Amino acid sequence: MTAFAQIARKASGWLPVIAVGALAGTLGALALPVVLGRAVDSIVGGGSQVWFWLAAGLVVVGIAADLVDAYAGTACVAGTTAWLRDRLVRHVLAAGPRHGFETGDLVSRVSGNAAEAANAGPAVVTVWMAVLPPVGSLVLLVYLDVWLAVAFLAGVALVAVVLRLFTRRTAAVVTAYLSVQGRIASRLSESLSGVRTIAAAGTADREEARVLASLPELHEEGMRSWRVLSGSAAQVAVVGPLVLVAVLGTGGWALSAGRLTPGELFAAGQYAMLGAGLGGLTSVFGRLARSRAGADRVGAVLSLDAVAYGDGSLPVGAGWLDFRDVSVGSLLTGVSFDVPGGAMAAVVGRSGAGKSVLAGVAARLWEPSAGSVSLDGVPLSSLSHDELRGAVGYAFERPCLVGATVGAAIGAGGEEAARATFAHEFVSRLPEGYDTALTRAPMSGGELQRLGLARSWLAKRLLVLDDATSSVDMVTEMRISAALGAAGRTRLVVTHRLSTAARADVVVWLEEGRVRAVGPHEELWRQEAYREVFG
Repeated sequence: MTAFAQIARKASGWLPVIAVGALAGTLGALALPVVLGRAVDSIVGGGSQVWFWLAAGLVVVGIAADLVDAYAGTACVAGTTAWLRDRLVRHVLAAGPRHGFETGDLVSRVSGNAAEAANAGPAVVTVWMAVLPPVGSLVLLVYLDVWLAVAFLAGVALVAVVLRLFTRRTAAVVTAYLSVQGRIASRLSESLSGVRTIAAAGTADREEARVLASLPELHEEGMRSWRVLSGSAAQVAVVGPLVLVAVLGTGGWALSAGRLTPGELFAAGQYAMLGAGLGGLTSVFGRLARSRAGADRVGAVLSLDAVAYGDGSLPVGAGWLDFRDVSVGSLLTGVSFDVPGGAMAAVVGRSGAGKSVLAGVAARLWEPSAGSVSLDGVPLSSLSHDELRGAVGYAFERPCLVGATVGAAIGAGGEEAARATFAHEFVSRLPEGYDTALTRAPMSGGELQRLGLARSWLAKRLLVLDDATSSVDMVTEMRISAALGAAGRTRLVVTHRLSTAARADVVVWLEEGRVRAVGPHEELWRQEAYREVFG
């Protein structure tokens, strides 16, 4: 099932209400010309006033149907948008960090494109209901006079051709427009995340040019959309009145021949106007095209494979970490080593050697293309989500704090974790301590890293530190290292610091994605190439 169909199906609870409201309004609109025609004939013949009251009732029905349609349509789109955004966010998080979308483009899909896609259900109903007036008009014109129907059908056929071409062109130009828009949003997101660096380097003008480089392309796609819309509107503006002229001309001839009454001629003119109004379907089909384009972009995100977890659990153990012939594309090749439970392993190597990829594999943030990683003899891929994330913690070089307050960013560990990572001292100096809003808590790189460490502190067996103390002074780093060692958990530490490697029980030396050597720092230090890693 396509993403468009799934989204339309989600809205099925409201669609019957929308359809009934639209159907009632359409039937009322089709009945009104005949009733008004009878009223005209009643005036001419001096008959009853019943037809006037019936016409008034149909007007009331039309107003009520419009109100129901407006309420149900708005509620349907709002509910579907909320559901779709929730599903997108959950799916992106479930897919993990290697989703392949740039941040700004992803935000554009979750925000703007999701809202467009949420119109899928109402747009389909609206298209089908919009076909009823011309079809009903044709049937009723046949009832009045078959030649009126022939004249009407000839004009409507031209309008249908215009709409067909419009729908095809609109789908293509809207998709292209949204793609360029997503590219600009992605670059803007990058710039906003690095705004301090841009300001310090004095490169604001250059960055502005980079972000807006695709603006001419966006303008061109916008102009294409406008040309398609304006061209179709112009064609309909010419064809629509022709329908009215053809029907009225034929009706006048039928009136003079005595086949139509004045009231029936009036009704025929109203039905001709409904047929001419078929050109208004350009907006309906435009809405459908935008919804399809949005659904396609949303569907690309939903098609991502989520990380699959098993249902296994860990046996009693100390956190023995074992890599066996692990490869990750061209980034890591045949990596094998193991770290005894409770020990500290330092991962060293030049930039680009694959250290962060290895750390990500150890915490299952990367999936190996070959080989396996196990913890206490159990492959990570067979563990349940809760078991894995409860056993393995990960601290980043540049942690992204999530939450409204500092305490929320640390998580369940709270003050105890902050004390263990020596973050409590500076947190307690904040205006409201752990309740201080993150937006009001300026922090240095080292303070930010200590909060990142505190967030991962509750991991029961393995802590993976990806250069997570690089901005912390050496004295504090040694105190944190001692606290980590006292906790008895296994540590896999990516580092560039000689002192950190020297304190490790074992060093894993990477070079161009392969393990060059594994052993104690003292033994590896005898090799000149190893010493050069530290400059």
